Amino acid sequence: MRQSRWPVINAEEQETNPSMRRSEDRVHRKYRLVLGLCVVAAVLAGAGLLAFLLFSIVSPSFIPPPFEEVRKDYQRSDAVLLDRHLEVIHELRVDHKRRRLEWVPLDGISPALQSAVLRAEDKSFFKHRGVDWLALGGVLLKGFSSENLRGASTITMQLAGKLSRELQPQSSRRSLWQKLMQIQAARQLENYWSKPQILEAYLNLVSFRGELQGIAVASRGLFDKQPHGLNNQEAVIMAALLRAPNASVDQVATRACQLSDALGLRLDPADLQTKTREILTKPYSVQPEIALAPHVAWRLLAGGRTKATPETAHSIACTLEGTLQRFAVETLERHVLSVREQNVHDGAALVVDNKTGEVLAYVGNVGNLASARYVDGTQARRQAGSILKPFLYSLAFEERLMTPASLIDDSPLDLPAVNGIYRPENYDNRFHGRVTARIALASSLNIPAVKTLNLVGIEPFVRRLGDLGIRELRTADFYGPSLALGSADVSLWDLVNAYRTLANGGLWSPLRLTFDEAPEAPPRRAVSPGAAFLIADILSDRASRSETFELESPLSTRFWTAVKTGTSKDMRDNWCVGYSSRYTVGVWAGNFSGQPMWNVSGITGAAPVWVEIMNWLHRDQPSSPPTPPAGVIARRIEISDSGESVNEWFLKGTEPLEIRPASVLANFQIVYPAGGTIIALDPDIPGEQQKVLFESRPADRRLLWSLDGEEIGSAGSALPWTPTAGKHILALVDGAMHILDSVNFEVRGAVVP
Repeated sequence: MRQSRWPVINAEEQETNPSMRRSEDRVHRKYRLVLGLCVVAAVLAGAGLLAFLLFSIVSPSFIPPPFEEVRKDYQRSDAVLLDRHLEVIHELRVDHKRRRLEWVPLDGISPALQSAVLRAEDKSFFKHRGVDWLALGGVLLKGFSSENLRGASTITMQLAGKLSRELQPQSSRRSLWQKLMQIQAARQLENYWSKPQILEAYLNLVSFRGELQGIAVASRGLFDKQPHGLNNQEAVIMAALLRAPNASVDQVATRACQLSDALGLRLDPADLQTKTREILTKPYSVQPEIALAPHVAWRLLAGGRTKATPETAHSIACTLEGTLQRFAVETLERHVLSVREQNVHDGAALVVDNKTGEVLAYVGNVGNLASARYVDGTQARRQAGSILKPFLYSLAFEERLMTPASLIDDSPLDLPAVNGIYRPENYDNRFHGRVTARIALASSLNIPAVKTLNLVGIEPFVRRLGDLGIRELRTADFYGPSLALGSADVSLWDLVNAYRTLANGGLWSPLRLTFDEAPEAPPRRAVSPGAAFLIADILSDRASRSETFELESPLSTRFWTAVKTGTSKDMRDNWCVGYSSRYTVGVWAGNFSGQPMWNVSGITGAAPVWVEIMNWLHRDQPSSPPTPPAGVIARRIEISDSGESVNEWFLKGTEPLEIRPASVLANFQIVYPAGGTIIALDPDIPGEQQKVLFESRPADRRLLWSLDGEEIGSAGSALPWTPTAGKHILALVDGAMHILDSVNFEVRGAVVP
């Protein structure tokens, strides 16, 4: 007899490689033709036994695939996400055609279920060699037909039918020819596989109900149990499903009662019927055993980025650290619960490695506690608030428009806007007078930030945010002066990487969720090293922060960190992002619906989560402040009026000898032009005859006008200026070139020569 390899079923292979099936069809074509004629002739003659004998003599001998190969090729419908240590941190269904879970070894299956299945499907399983000849003889007496052969199928025959493509029915039933082949295949399977292997494979491949295939998913889906925990009652119900997986509830219950009696279990029929109805009339649910990173799983697994490994059929390793991920999830959930009464229902957290950009923890929301559990809070765009201020000041320092020691007047400010007057206020509703840029940033004062934006310009600031990876920004005209206070919408993902850029001395590179993500380009310079150092030093200065925040707050850590909070308008969003020498951590708290929180600030909203995660990261490792880069120098500056002196860092060439504040009672303001003014030149008037008067209040001869960074005259009286087309920055400065007020304005048009 001729032998051929047993064609093993592989659904994906069958769909994507039809030539394989055609090739196998040709191998057996001549056997089908010859044997088919013999069998048909025998059946027509009424000799069913002769048909089988002819088939047994002439049929080819099939070699089944090895048991280990079948188990290895078994694929679950769930893909698994592995952390950086190859530990499973999330399970996600990716195959929606069938429902499978892990392959379960025979010793992991309840003995009660094994007994029930054997009694229901093949009570002579351990006695025959693939075919129950007594049962088959009874079929032959009734008539050798496909219908009668169904009742004589052994577990081995059923398994053979599942393993071989040739034995798959073309319609709802197998043909007589396929039944005869199934008998022969079962005999061969018994020659190569042991009885335990056959039973194990059968229980993992058989369908129990609907799409539930295999004992693992059936046990968890119907009873929410592992297969080893099934009791007698559950076992007979499971076994009763095998003969007709989609039978009615009454049919399954009746068969389960009969099976219970056959096994001598003496189960109460009423209880058995009640239990059967209970589990089969409700939707089944297969809950993942571990679900720590749903949003990362959706990004990496649902998108098809899976690969086979010896450990799992579908898996991908990501950069997350499982223990940290679990801690971040639990910390965020616990804190959101603690402020639930203040109308806080959602949150997100992100932890990245400064050096590599690898994401170590990614918490998109608070799971079942979230108002919208499928929304990814790390990618959602929300209003930034004060969290953007460090990037504004970094630009001012880098352009040498101010230093950390520059004095800015924190006093009432009215700015013209499209819909009226824009009047920024500080979070504490107080004005702090003249403060240094260091204090203004560390204490997150709003009016100095708006004045700094007027100094550097809105358009350059928008470009700076784009350089830092903040996506989907609008034009400068859209934002206006409110951009200084974070009117732009940003994502936690982009913000964390922007702060990571500061931690890396101003070098930007993308974040990574997998190890095989090749960098698109080498890191690029987004902020100068000197400006990045100055910002880090200010954001780590708890003394300067105390103007608004207390010395001891969730922003204060026992090791070096630089951190900033932000709260958007009406307390709709709360941020806390900061970095140590090794990690950058970002937290957002709020409501996905956009509803305002109630009396929740950066200190009470996101900061407690930030500090817990940061403390956990540095529980056994230090964090040291950055080393000053070349071009940054330290100077001790005298404040002449008070006699005080302070130590400060400067970009070389910007250091003053002393700080000379004007009278604290004076509230110097530029009266004209107002910020945002557009001046139109008259083309019919010669240019030298057109003048703009710069005016300040109060007028003071000690003060100077600075236009576009150049001194142009005294502010003791109105100063006439011949306008030139373009955008300009006008500043009112003292003798040490400290900015007291500044405005942006524009001149349009042309004049006759």
